[in-house]
Amino acid sequence: MKTLQGTLSAAGRTFGIVVSRFNSLVTSQLLTGAVDCLLRHGGTEDALTVVYVPGAFELPQAALQLAHAGRVDAIICLGCVIRGATPHFDYIAGEVTRGVGAVALQTGVPMTFGVLTTDSLEQALERAGAKAGNKGWDAAMSAMELLHVCRQLKTT
Repeated sequence: MKTLQGTLSAAGRTFGIVVSRFNSLVTSQLLTGAVDCLLRHGGTEDALTVVYVPGAFELPQAALQLAHAGRVDAIICLGCVIRGATPHFDYIAGEVTRGVGAVALQTGVPMTFGVLTTDSLEQALERAGAKAGNKGWDAAMSAMELLHVCRQLKTT
């Protein structure tokens, strides 16, 4: 039996992080977690490209442009959509999820989804470094692992 699995190392790899400015109280903490994770796993600051976009809806478009530029090995998408009193949440959450997935499949660039979809600001803050850990860190961990798995799949 042949088993492929990723390693948790950012050494020698480049990462793009596309982060939404909307809900920056939360997304700035997600970004801090992602960068900290990559640096603690052998990455370097010069191997990281951070791209800010206005909101979560714009994450897929920027991720697509970053993937086509060919300067990063993997992309981490970070954002936060908080439910309000209108159906806007459902539209944005659904479209950003579909969009990031489509970009990953279209480009073949390993891509992770660190977009919080919560019912309240309190829930978002819990997932950005409080009680529930930091989902930016988790998205960076997943990006490292997925990158290494994808590289193995290309040579298998």
